[in-house]
Amino acid sequence: MGDRNYPFLFLLSLLLFALAFLSFAFAFFSSSSSSSSSYPFLFAFTPFPISSDFHVSVSPPFSPLSHFNNKAPAPADDVDLNVSLNIRWQTCRLGSVTVDYIPCLDNFHAIKRLRSKKQMENRERHCPRRPPTCLVPLPLDYKVPVQWPKSRDMIWYSNVPHPKLVEYKKDQNWVRKSGDYFVFPGGGTQFKDGVNFYIDFIQKTFPAIKWGEHIRVVLDVGCGVDSFGGYLLDKDVITMSFAPKDEHEAQIQFALERGIPATLSVIGTRKLTFPAGAYDLIHCARCRVHWEADGGRPLLELNRILRPGGFFIWSATPVYKRDERDRKVWKSMEALTESMCWKVVALEKRVGSTRVGLVIYQKPSSSSCSDPHRSNAKRPPLCDEKNKKVPWNERLSYCISKLPVDSQGNLISWPAPWPQRLTSKPQSLPSQPDAENIFKEDTKHWASLISDVYFDALAIRWASVRNVMDMNAGYGGFAAALNEFPLWVMNVVPIDAQDTLSIIFERGLIGIYHDWCEAFNTYPRTYDLLHSSFLFKNRILRCNIIDIAVEMDRMLRPGGYLLLQDSMETIKKLNPVLRSLHWSTSLYQGQFLVGKKGSWRPSE
Repeated sequence: MGDRNYPFLFLLSLLLFALAFLSFAFAFFSSSSSSSSSYPFLFAFTPFPISSDFHVSVSPPFSPLSHFNNKAPAPADDVDLNVSLNIRWQTCRLGSVTVDYIPCLDNFHAIKRLRSKKQMENRERHCPRRPPTCLVPLPLDYKVPVQWPKSRDMIWYSNVPHPKLVEYKKDQNWVRKSGDYFVFPGGGTQFKDGVNFYIDFIQKTFPAIKWGEHIRVVLDVGCGVDSFGGYLLDKDVITMSFAPKDEHEAQIQFALERGIPATLSVIGTRKLTFPAGAYDLIHCARCRVHWEADGGRPLLELNRILRPGGFFIWSATPVYKRDERDRKVWKSMEALTESMCWKVVALEKRVGSTRVGLVIYQKPSSSSCSDPHRSNAKRPPLCDEKNKKVPWNERLSYCISKLPVDSQGNLISWPAPWPQRLTSKPQSLPSQPDAENIFKEDTKHWASLISDVYFDALAIRWASVRNVMDMNAGYGGFAAALNEFPLWVMNVVPIDAQDTLSIIFERGLIGIYHDWCEAFNTYPRTYDLLHSSFLFKNRILRCNIIDIAVEMDRMLRPGGYLLLQDSMETIKKLNPVLRSLHWSTSLYQGQFLVGKKGSWRPSE
């Protein structure tokens, strides 16, 4: 009898053991999926089955970066940089857009479901519900980009193989194909005498412009291939240029490949992701924006982001043509600008030998137009700014923005002339008693860190760096410390961080708001260096660190760098992901991780 019970007891023991194991496994994976900070690599997401793709393995070491710098740092003792996640990466397969894939602008399923496209809704952001985890392939015959300053005038055709603009704008001297290159003669729709003549003509027309002294930060709307912003760099002017991803194929990609600041955006139904009173001057040369449309909301949005006393230069057919349609638009603009108290400070019917003209408006620098008792029945109301929000996914408003004030309620005046404004105390600093000291210490900190560590001790070939992004910009101290070098910085302020973007613009730098749980509005391979200072701690509470790594891989060109300063906990989580992407990595002083992207893509 007792002998017959042994098989039963044995089977019962096996069953209990299996149940216990399954309970433990369920609890373990449940906790890992709910706590990204503890187990970020155990997230279950569709393309990669956990059972086969998410286990830690040790890969052979990749080529070190030490050949770039004799002072290449040695890895810290408590982290093995060769540890890699064994992820079965897949190449994106999206038809004709694959090599230029922009997740939030190429979401064709969402765009197809739109009820209307009248206000450019199809050009706005429509991010996929889950961030893509595929890797964007390289164009055929991709080459190391032409270095600045040569790149302003010529780039490799194979890096941006889109000849449509050559034919579409052949009479306007935007871009030409010459052998293996695209060349940029410096022409444009509204400046057929050349962009340098056009820039000089503006200052002669209205000398108060003072490029590079009074005017430092410019927004170019509908920028084409961005020759206007590219040549303004010679005047010490930094221009944020933007245009939608539309039938003017790859215009922003051309600009970024040239080494000129640019981003993809559109004035449709949503506010631009810039703070109020940011830009010294806004420019539109035949930018195809109907400023008077929808009650004038597009122009009211420009009024919001234009600095008090700043200028709007409009070079378009209603300024100088006499047909019925253009006259109607001009009358609407007259009424709208008058309602906002904008003044016409210059009007020219001909620019040089061309048959085009321009008008220069100036926004008021006093609050007289904002007086609620001012009698004008047609004037849009003042904006209700009690609950001031970061303009992220916010609808355009039909209201006139109040002029920005400092922490004491005083109107913010024009910044100091450039370059003094870079280091002067920003008027938009918060009201805390030690705010000025914190700002000064931040400026000193970045100047010292870049001099002593970033340039002197890290394995980065700075001569190859032109397009830089600071993913968590703070006061813009990183960009300010790099000001004397031949590069530019896109300062990104995360929407869930302290809002410092007004300070960045006041310093004479450019930047943008962004949510790092979504893809950034740029083409693949458009940045040479991504800088991240303590970005990940708060982000990985809301989103997967792997998704952010995939987005960094998309934005960064082959041979480009990630320069990350963060905690060892973050480095231990991120480094294996970068190694799985076949990046080489090195560590300095246990807190500075340098990753270098190669040309590896998954085999088919």
